[in-house]
Amino acid sequence: MSKIIASAAIRGAHKIAGQARDILSKAIAEKGRDCPVEFPNTGYYMPIIYSMTARAVKTLADFEEVIKEIDDLLPPLVDDDVWIPYLGPALDAGMATLFAEEIIEACKYLVGPNPVNGIWLGAADDVILRERGIQFVDGTAPGFAAVVGAAPDVETAVEIARKMQERCLYVFMCAHNNGTSFAEQLVEGGVQLGWETRLVPFGRGITAAIYALGFASRAALSFGGVQPGDYHRNLLYNKNRIFAFVMALGEVSDEWYATAAGAINYGFPTIADSDIPQILPTGVCTYEHVVSNVPHKNIVEKAIEVRGLKIKISKVPIPVSYSPAFEGERIRKEDMHCEFGGQRTPAFEWIRMKDISEVDDGKIEIIGPNVDAVEEGGKLPLGIVIEVAGRKMQPDFEPVLERQVHTFLNEAQGIWHMGQRDSNWMRISKGAYKAGFRLEHFGKILHAMYHERYSSILDKVQVKLYTDEKDVVKLRKEAVKVYAERDARLAGMTDEDVDTFYSCTLCQSFAPNHVCIVSAERPGLCGAYSWLDCRAAYEITPTGPNQPIAKGNSVDSKIGQWEKVNEFVSKSSGGHIERMSQYSMIVDPMTSCGCFECISAILPSTGGIMIANREYPEMTPCGMKFSTLAGTVGGGQQTPGFIGHSKQFITSRKFIAAEGGIKRVVWMPSVLKQEIKNTFAQRADELGLGGEEFLTKIADETTATTEEEVLDFITKAGHPAATMEPMF
Repeated sequence: MSKIIASAAIRGAHKIAGQARDILSKAIAEKGRDCPVEFPNTGYYMPIIYSMTARAVKTLADFEEVIKEIDDLLPPLVDDDVWIPYLGPALDAGMATLFAEEIIEACKYLVGPNPVNGIWLGAADDVILRERGIQFVDGTAPGFAAVVGAAPDVETAVEIARKMQERCLYVFMCAHNNGTSFAEQLVEGGVQLGWETRLVPFGRGITAAIYALGFASRAALSFGGVQPGDYHRNLLYNKNRIFAFVMALGEVSDEWYATAAGAINYGFPTIADSDIPQILPTGVCTYEHVVSNVPHKNIVEKAIEVRGLKIKISKVPIPVSYSPAFEGERIRKEDMHCEFGGQRTPAFEWIRMKDISEVDDGKIEIIGPNVDAVEEGGKLPLGIVIEVAGRKMQPDFEPVLERQVHTFLNEAQGIWHMGQRDSNWMRISKGAYKAGFRLEHFGKILHAMYHERYSSILDKVQVKLYTDEKDVVKLRKEAVKVYAERDARLAGMTDEDVDTFYSCTLCQSFAPNHVCIVSAERPGLCGAYSWLDCRAAYEITPTGPNQPIAKGNSVDSKIGQWEKVNEFVSKSSGGHIERMSQYSMIVDPMTSCGCFECISAILPSTGGIMIANREYPEMTPCGMKFSTLAGTVGGGQQTPGFIGHSKQFITSRKFIAAEGGIKRVVWMPSVLKQEIKNTFAQRADELGLGGEEFLTKIADETTATTEEEVLDFITKAGHPAATMEPMF
């Protein structure tokens, strides 16, 4: 253990603890001890404090107990020449620092300066946690870099950021060096910041580092089922599952040392460009703890090596960078060279299965003018026809593969895509055009990525790009007819039609006891996987997380249990879950990992249930916000009366069918009502509930915010749940 690092970390911890006491005193003086305190739209209270101590900080007064905890953790100050042979005191100082930094950042929301200011984003809300956290589950985000300080110049900063984007890493930024910060350098270099591009500026001070480490703690609580106060499991979880590291750019202050010591508790090493003392022996971190004096041209690769990350980069033959980090890139009108579709011009995208003899693999045809023929800021029609063939390819896979067009094209730097089918819209930026990007590169991306991701079912891929309006309009009519035929075929598929369901154990990397069972009428609770998606995924990766499960003999058709399904659930959950019901939220309900779009919970006095979607941040009638509900339901727990599920499942005929289906829905947020309005009304009409009229009998936040108010509302509205048998 370096004595200089230990003494500096302890010294920095004392400084930050002092700042915490000062701002807490100021906040109490201005707002009072009973003033509520939170990070906006988040659960888990102060996530680091809560995950490590189980202290639920709700008011400023609760921080006073945390200050005592900090004082207990702080080692005494020592001189640089005092030898400390082990990491313990520095690690304690680091954890005290993180607690103090949470106090500082939380109080800033009350007394200023507001953490959300200009480019600085402050705490990530729970919607972001779910949307982005799941990428750490499925591997599309292999880890994150917490960048502290600033590069020596703008060009170096942009180069480092692009390298990390190309490796799909998230980049969380805080602190400044010599008056500037890494985030500000990227802005100066014309780089887009934000969650969409994975370049996330949390705050200009070092204390904003807790937003990155808090994100890691919340991931463990939300997805991993780690219980508050189980600090040992939380830290091990992060070491083994959240592959993060600190990249320190510039002069390292005492406060930086203290924060880095806090990160080392999580197993997150520090890689620095300055000549600071190193800690090379392994122990808390997987490999080295602190590696310094790393040249900027090598610092990304060195950080990945030290953290033990395994990253695969897809090489696509195009003149711009290619990575999922560019998927959220925005191209404004003034930044585009040209655009296609979006009701500006006719456009569509269509995958069709062909006989293997009809496809010339790698062939890319452009039928009509290329983008060179368009003046800057212009537009073109565009029909994208992808013809695929393979011995394992099936017609039902067409829509599954077609949905990937959005992802594949969006991952190219300077290319923007939204929508699907004949409602798509694309733009090529001026920068991409100047780099040499042309229409044929759309074809090169699609050819390369379909082979990269779907080589087990596809043998050949060819792409035809039509830009003559007559051709596009004519072919679009054919495509629309095929879309309708597909929809009709899939809409009629029922659980009774199939003998096989599919598992999804993708989230077991976060929630070891959770098993998602995907059937024809119950999609995955994250909303991302349908029965067909899982079927295609199994064909692509037979040993992957989506495994076929023969239903076997029925145990109870009403609640949806089968012998073979139960056997699979028991085995896959390590014996923790013995039985699982597909259609009940009362008897052996399906477990949840934390990726669910919605949570349903019983409101006993009403005879019905409430549904809260993740985007709804307010208190619900059951007395819990979504984030608190998520802690009750997530982590692979089986909780009768509560289930996590997708939005799509609400309008399924099998949605809590054992308890009466949508007739039990008595409350949901108005935004969710509007989002599912058409399909919900159609389902209600099928049940003789009056279509859209039934929606008016369901309370929302504008008519009821407590269970008592919900009961009063549905009684007056004549909701059927008011006269149904109790659910329990």
